[in-house]
Amino acid sequence: MTITKSKLRASLRKARREHVAAQSDNIRALLFHRPPAPLLAKIGADATIGLYHAGESEAPAAAYARFFHESGHRIALPYFADRGSAMEFRAHDDPFGESNLAAGPYNIAQPPADAEALLPDVLFVPLVGFTASGDRLGQGGGHYDRWLAEHPGRMTIGLAWDVQLCEELPVQPHDAAMDAVVTPTRIYGID
Repeated sequence: MTITKSKLRASLRKARREHVAAQSDNIRALLFHRPPAPLLAKIGADATIGLYHAGESEAPAAAYARFFHESGHRIALPYFADRGSAMEFRAHDDPFGESNLAAGPYNIAQPPADAEALLPDVLFVPLVGFTASGDRLGQGGGHYDRWLAEHPGRMTIGLAWDVQLCEELPVQPHDAAMDAVVTPTRIYGID
């Protein structure tokens, strides 16, 4: 594959923005409303769920946070003390009102510094692109790859729009593959 990751990211971000912009608010509200049953069957009742606060045009994760919270799971979101620090996960106790979130160093809503540190058992990850076999192209910071290398054995699930599917991606040894990817029309990696 000769295209660079940065050029591929730019192309996929543009396609993602255009895809999301073409959907009505009513349609977007129906998508990613509840995790699909085959995926839920793989998640233990006591699992701590790591999610993310979606940025513009990313697949939304807020409804999943509300669903898992109502089901009795602990919810964790990424937390950064500053731009140079490693990604951690902290408790997100109010997925309905999001009253416990503040802007982090990357201008992404995150729990406060005094929120309880948690280690997710299941991690839903944002992505820019993915393959049917679970390869992931992230934002480029490597935060999730480093966190997963330090915390092996976690179930990882990407949330994406169908337009983000790629036939192949430039993969390096440090790139963590996902166990599954959920799009509005399909689940990849779960039988």
